[in-house]
Amino acid sequence: MKFLSLITVLLVGVALVYGTLGMPRWGDPNSPAATHVSPYYLEHSMHDTATPNVVTSVLADYRGYDTLGETSVIFTAGMSCILLLRKRRKHKEEDHV
Repeated sequence: MKFLSLITVLLVGVALVYGTLGMPRWGDPNSPAATHVSPYYLEHSMHDTATPNVVTSVLADYRGYDTLGETSVIFTAGMSCILLLRKRRKHKEEDHV
């Protein structure tokens, strides 16, 4: 069983390393994200979204559904923490005479 686990980990590790070989280097100005995506946002942000701040236009308009999902997850986590950590009140039962 340990041998099968070791083989599985090695195969997954090799697949991950192989998958990263074709990626551009970190901060490469000639990467597809820097040559295609960023210039589009910088050039068309004001016209497409009527928002002067490019970061706001990307987060709120271009990636609106993604940002909504992330916000929902953070809201749900916060509410869960509040519900778990709140101080519970002890209710005294009053005798109705």
